[in-house]
Order: sequence, then C-alpha cells, then structure tokens
Amino acid sequence: MEMRVYLSRWVCMEVETNLARLAAEAAEACAAGAQLVVFPESFLHGYTRQVDPERVRACFAGVSGRAPEVVFVFGSFSEQRRNRMTVWQGGRELARYDKVHLFAPNGECELWEEGDRYVAVRAAGHTMGLLNCNDVRFPEQARALCLQAHCDLLVAVAWWPWRRDHVWRTLLRARAIENAAWVVGCCVAASEYPGELFAGAGNYVFDPHGEPVRTGDDRVYELVFWRIGPPVVDPRVGWREISRLEILP
Repeated sequence: MEMRVYLSRWVCMEVETNLARLAAEAAEACAAGAQLVVFPESFLHGYTRQVDPERVRACFAGVSGRAPEVVFVFGSFSEQRRNRMTVWQGGRELARYDKVHLFAPNGECELWEEGDRYVAVRAAGHTMGLLNCNDVRFPEQARALCLQAHCDLLVAVAWWPWRRDHVWRTLLRARAIENAAWVVGCCVAASEYPGELFAGAGNYVFDPHGEPVRTGDDRVYELVFWRIGPPVVDPRVGWREISRLEILP
C-alpha cells in the first residue's frame, strides 16, 4: 500500500488572502494526486487575528467537498476557546482534536483552554493520531495513540520557529522510532503579517525506523508502506505498564 501526502509550505498573511489561497492550494494538492493533504497550525489567522469559525467551517466544507476522495487535515483554528485541529472528507468533518499541551511561553493559556482527550481517526485506509505542535514534546500522547488506538500514522501540525527547527525535527523522529509508526510533521513556513513576522520550521516525514522520507518538490511525499520491514525491536510487543515508582535515598 502507498499513500501520497501533500504538506503545505504555508505563508500566513492577512485573513482574506489566506481564505482565498486555501482553495487554490488545495486544488494544487489534489492535482498532484495527494490522498492526504495537511495544512499547519493556526494557518488562517495566526495568533493575533480573528475569523468567524462558521465562515472557516464553510470554507473547509467547500474545499473538501470538491475533492471527496481526499482527506484534509486543516491544521487548526480558534473555536470555542480551543485551538482546534480538524479532519475533513467529502464536505464533512470526520474528527476534531483540541490541543492538549498548550505552549505557555507564547501565551496560549490566555488564548485557549486545553483539550481533555487525545483523538485518532480512521481515514484513507489508516488510523491517524492527531498531534498539535507542543504535543510532540510529550511522548505519552503518541504512545497512547499507537498502543490504545493502534495508530500507524501520526499527523502533527505546528507553528514552530525556525530557530528551534532541530528540536521539532528531533521530536518527530523520536515519536516515529519509539512507536514504530509513520510520522508526518507540517509546520507553517512563515508569517508575513505586520506585527506577527515569523520564520517557521521545516516539514518532515519519518518512516517507522526514523528514516526521513525525501521529497522532490518540498510538498509531496510518497509513503510506501510495503517497503518498510519490521523493526529490530518492536516497541509495541511486550509493552507493560509499571505503576510502582521506587525512589531511593
């Protein structure tokens, strides 16, 4: 089995421009044969701008409805005081995930309330676990998605700075290796909005061995599932929970 994944290299501008560009880029992704299309965290409004959630939802429904065979992960947007990640297909929302691990240094705790659950969704023939930016710092979330929901693909979106790209890249690779799962990371490329200038980290895809999947155009990645053999040590086999913690003097 193979999957063609499109990861947006999104440059966030003012809201009206972003909304218009979304449909155009989604069409480009579909024309490239993508089965899974991913946009980054807060890509329509960043941290400082406002947009009506109903208008956003209508846009997502229209974009996904025009390509019913494609699964879209529309990064995240602000709704009900949550940083909400959504998955759509055929004009309808398949799943929503509210970011659990808010990033305090950016004031996210004042902007949003944290989510209260982890979310996995079955789509495009795979079980995908959803992660949002700072979530990748917490291995227990990815571990729960893989061991309890049996995810074989983790999809992470982010608004992560280029100056800490090495951290983002390392954490994504670690989540792949420790769970023997495919990991997709889609980060905003930049923000060019006055007052919120930002250089974002890179996009990455890692196979279950932690090997990077290369791209020929910086957007389209081929995930060839049958080509990857079993890991030398399968982290899902023999797993056990230890509830006791011994602390010695």
